Amino acid sequence: MQNMSNKQNQSSIAIDFSRSAAARYVQLASLFRRRVESGAWPVGSQIPTVDELAQECSVARATVRQALNLLEAEQLIARYRAKGTFVTAKPQEQFWCEVATNWEGQLIAPEGISIEILAARDRRVPSTLDPSLGKPAPGYRYWRRRHWRDGKPYYLGEVYIDENVCKRIPAKAFETKTSMRILRDLPGLEIAEAHQTLTLGSADPEIAELLQLPLNAPVAHVYRSAVDENGTIVFVGNGIYRGDVVRLDIRLK
Repeated sequence: MQNMSNKQNQSSIAIDFSRSAAARYVQLASLFRRRVESGAWPVGSQIPTVDELAQECSVARATVRQALNLLEAEQLIARYRAKGTFVTAKPQEQFWCEVATNWEGQLIAPEGISIEILAARDRRVPSTLDPSLGKPAPGYRYWRRRHWRDGKPYYLGEVYIDENVCKRIPAKAFETKTSMRILRDLPGLEIAEAHQTLTLGSADPEIAELLQLPLNAPVAHVYRSAVDENGTIVFVGNGIYRGDVVRLDIRLK
């Protein structure tokens, strides 16, 4: 294994921790994670020691250990007594959830997923309803769901569906199908137009808890809507993907 621990190549870097409300060790973990992702710390290499990282980043050794604990929990590094700490994987190698960029792709769910219903309510108005896309339905039903795969939560979604449409949807469908698949499989419903917007962000305390992520870990926010043939917005979805498992592929030509 390649040894990356070289004091002569270390230089102190000034990090202004006050620019973020996140704890120092969380910010350090983001820095170290990026080094693994970029190849600055290649897979199979030994990373600098705790003392070297503490000196380089001008932080306490305990802060470095906390940051490395997060990377170890993500299975990016492994520690060996009397040998050191080595990189075992890149964050990209965990990608397995593709955010489709077309309608047909939205109908395909990852294999082996399970869906957990966290909340369900009648008559709730979507806060992100965009009237420029179509006319609002008289009322919407609301679900909050969490998607799992291989024992790991990877997606948290809020679903709003036209209450008139909901009358024709079997209740069991919300425990087994993605929202787009539910709409696609519903007889008599014609989706004339669909929209999707993706933005990047970080996990707040609630999202971090629900998706089993470190605080301020990267996440992808996805807003979706669907309009029927009459111009009614029959579906609005607000979803959050774990940033360490999501991939966005777009064919440019």
